[in-house]
Amino acid sequence: MTVAKGREFLSIPGPTNVPDAVLAAMQRPAIDIYSGEMVGITDSCLADLKALFKTGGRTYIYAANGHGGWEAALTNVLSRGDTVLALASGRFAIGWGEMARMMGVEVEVLDAGWRRAVDPAAVEERLRRDKGGAIKALLAVQIDTASGVVNDIAAIRRAIDAAGHPALLMVDCVASLGCVPFDMDGWGVDVAMAGSQKGLMTPPGLAFVAANDRARKVHERAGLRTLYWDWTFREGPIHYQKYCGTPPEHLLFGLRKALDLLKEEGLDAAVERHRLLAEATRAAVARWAEGQVLSFNIANPAERANSITCILMQGRNPEPLLDYCRDRCGVVLGIGLGELSDKAFRIAHMGHTNAPMVLGTLGAVEMGLKALAIPHGSGGVQAAVDYLGREVAA
Repeated sequence: MTVAKGREFLSIPGPTNVPDAVLAAMQRPAIDIYSGEMVGITDSCLADLKALFKTGGRTYIYAANGHGGWEAALTNVLSRGDTVLALASGRFAIGWGEMARMMGVEVEVLDAGWRRAVDPAAVEERLRRDKGGAIKALLAVQIDTASGVVNDIAAIRRAIDAAGHPALLMVDCVASLGCVPFDMDGWGVDVAMAGSQKGLMTPPGLAFVAANDRARKVHERAGLRTLYWDWTFREGPIHYQKYCGTPPEHLLFGLRKALDLLKEEGLDAAVERHRLLAEATRAAVARWAEGQVLSFNIANPAERANSITCILMQGRNPEPLLDYCRDRCGVVLGIGLGELSDKAFRIAHMGHTNAPMVLGTLGAVEMGLKALAIPHGSGGVQAAVDYLGREVAA
């Protein structure tokens, strides 16, 4: 027997749900790429991305996924033989470093493990030992969706400054932009990148990079520059240069609508919505954890991300629970990645999501725990409802 008929709930940490209005905005004919409306869409999207990143620097749009955004960021400021320090707290800073290594960049990893955020004191200590300034850039991820951690980017910048080190601070905002506070200029971030498919509610296929004046100065002597990713070329006067060729028109139609939706809601309101839904999810997980099988992957509550929750299962493979939720309930949960493969599952609460969607996902998980006789504290969904009932005023 299944109760999975109806609209499937996609509760993985990317791609996330795409609003119907965004899908509808993409259902239109192609238009002229050289003038008129397309130029206006490009200009407005670049301007709105600056507002989202909170920067007075330049923004760039690429027809690429987040990994393409990584490459765009790296090639524009680094040269073969440079050294970068990857600040690992899960999977994705390591992945960014692996990409740099394949380009001929030396990569050192400062690893906080899979259950904690990056320690700014450890960053400062490592940079103080780099007397010759060999490290040219630090690679950090604001929210690592593999571990469910949120890193304190402002504190990392303070650590760099305390060490008196000249390295660029480069930040992956793929799972955080539009979901949690990010202040590129206020926090002293030199290069930031993001993707379309998470908090920005657009199908996968667009990557975004923002660069401040300091990064653009370094860019002038970067040896890894290639025409497709190159900032200087994309700053040219001709519209097609903004994309190094034909614009990804229909994705841009969708992005324009998604940015309009986000502006209509208000960035601060979107951030608060993500916080509330995350806290509701954590209220449920805390109740389930009373059964001594489920637990939060991130040990410190202050380091748990507001866009995704990673849940460990002690001594059990989570696959049967994921199968039950998908096949019997129509809810797709995120699998464990890397060191957490077959040890954890993930619930996303980012982008185009609301209380019924999150409560429905939590309800499916609780059904599965009961149906599969997995020990758990009861009343997780009720704890989430109680939390939202208190916090969301009538």
